[in-house]
Amino acid sequence: MASSDQVPPVTAGVAPATVPPKSDLAAPKKKPYPFWLGGVAATIAASITHPLDLTKVRLQASGDKRMVESIKKTVRTAGYRGLFDGITGTWLRQMSYSMCRFWAYDESKKILGAGKDAPAWKLAAAGSMAGGIAGFIGNPGELVMVRLQGDFAKPPEKRFNYKHCLDALYRMVREEGPSSLARGVGPNVFRAILMNASQLASYDFFKAELLKTKYFEDNIMCHFTASFAAGTVATTVCSPADVLKSRIMNASGPGSSSTMAMIRQSMKNEGAMFMFKGWVPAWTRLQPTTILIFLTLEQLRNAVDWSRSKGYDFV
Repeated sequence: MASSDQVPPVTAGVAPATVPPKSDLAAPKKKPYPFWLGGVAATIAASITHPLDLTKVRLQASGDKRMVESIKKTVRTAGYRGLFDGITGTWLRQMSYSMCRFWAYDESKKILGAGKDAPAWKLAAAGSMAGGIAGFIGNPGELVMVRLQGDFAKPPEKRFNYKHCLDALYRMVREEGPSSLARGVGPNVFRAILMNASQLASYDFFKAELLKTKYFEDNIMCHFTASFAAGTVATTVCSPADVLKSRIMNASGPGSSSTMAMIRQSMKNEGAMFMFKGWVPAWTRLQPTTILIFLTLEQLRNAVDWSRSKGYDFV
């Protein structure tokens, strides 16, 4: 009699024990992308669209009424180089605020468990968390950018005449005190929450929805369409806070940093629609910026994936 612990012979027609396919095994966890990737993508995009951003700020902070007339005024008074006034402030802002918001958004999604097909509310919550953090940390850079961009739109006697972003930071601390770096932090954080809850979250949401259809694959056309929709949503949601932020940051003197006082004065002089002043240039600026940010970010991610596949793990 055969022993009970002997392995029975395999007979014809009986399949041997199968090994689980590789797809059922736990896949190795993908290494996260570098935290600075979003900041680099945003800096590239903002450098290209800087003239439009400059025009938007000057429309919101000055008495200029039309976008084209504002651009002509800039060229007439400062030449074509004037369209890039304050570019160092833009770089400082993007490498502080934008770098922080993309990093914080990814981390917030992990905390909330917002995966690939997460509902819109989870993405918006992650975006809000990221916006609150980045808006606070990036406030000095935001303040410097707005002042550098809006300076030449003012009469000569009211200009700050900063040389570049570092000179602006130094002079603000020396002349107005360290607390000046927090000027407009309330509206800026509020605006950053709205921006990230609408722009970052809606891009991920629209991208996921597009990929569910049979018309899109994960390529540049999908990224373009999702970012176009995200830019329109973000412009409309952020316009009121954007206007208030620009006006408060460009103001100076006692009592000029009060948000409620600025709202009351603007409502009295211009009516409720002042909150959407500059919407068209804001959309014209934010739309290509949003598209460029996400297209650049997706390509940078592809480059990181390619470099890692070749064994280069320096990023």
